[in-house]
Amino acid sequence: MKRFALIGAAGYIAPRHMGAIRETGNTLVAALDPNDSVGIIDSYFPEADFFTEFERFDRHVDKLRRQGHGIDFVSICSPNYLHDSHMRFALRSGADAICEKPLVLNPWNIDGLQEIEQDTGRRVNTILQLRVHPAIFGLRDQVSAETAARKHEVDLTYITSRGHWYHQSWKGDVKKSGGIATNIGVHFFDMLHFIFGNLQENRVHLREDSRAAGYLEYERARVRWFLSLNVEDVPEAPRANGQRTYRSITVDGEEIEFSGGFADLHTRSYEEILAGNGFGLEENRVAIETVAHIRSTPLSAMGDETHPRARRVHP
Repeated sequence: MKRFALIGAAGYIAPRHMGAIRETGNTLVAALDPNDSVGIIDSYFPEADFFTEFERFDRHVDKLRRQGHGIDFVSICSPNYLHDSHMRFALRSGADAICEKPLVLNPWNIDGLQEIEQDTGRRVNTILQLRVHPAIFGLRDQVSAETAARKHEVDLTYITSRGHWYHQSWKGDVKKSGGIATNIGVHFFDMLHFIFGNLQENRVHLREDSRAAGYLEYERARVRWFLSLNVEDVPEAPRANGQRTYRSITVDGEEIEFSGGFADLHTRSYEEILAGNGFGLEENRVAIETVAHIRSTPLSAMGDETHPRARRVHP
């Protein structure tokens, strides 16, 4: 049984990590969050120690280590801009890290973490759950098995509507979240790299607080992508039925169905990490470079390579 600590216990994603820790037969011994609305812990690990101040949490983890009952893994579900610091804490505390996406906001943070891995002998793992989704893994195998390399035509659309609270939270602050492409898009960009190979071109056609769109070219795909937090961008038919989220990926005009199978992806990710097969720092590099470029590059003029929904927003 491995001993876990959790940073960011009050967040939306934390229960998936608590569930994965329990379902893999391990235990949560300590948790941290400045917000004390963490009653969800009782559903998983009611005996876990809980802290609202990092300093006391740090002291507790260090005391456990010195007593010979150290933490094996620190699961990190904190706001994006704190991931780098919290992974450093985990490694220096003698634990491996399991970090939610995005791993970091900037590519150079990966280099610094690699140095700390070497210094401490500990490892960073990340949750790239789409890499363990059966439909995505199957598509990757299909593309890899093609005898002649060719460019597939891909459209990626992801609309996950959010209320006014979003822009008042840290998620609405680009310096803290990295913006919409980083916060809700990074795992899709990682998925595209995972399936279609190295990134060759990256243009941005639309970059707003609640929408972004652009064009990515990989070794084996040309991708038009569109991300939105606005419910009015959900297609009319599903929106009329009360649907507030819309996800679509088409490859050469054919829809890739992967809406199911998400429930246990965190548990599968934990199983792979515990078996020594987690996704580490270098596996994250292309996706982090992609979103960092999207955040900073000048906008390109819209054209045939622009996603149709982006052209509809700004004709």
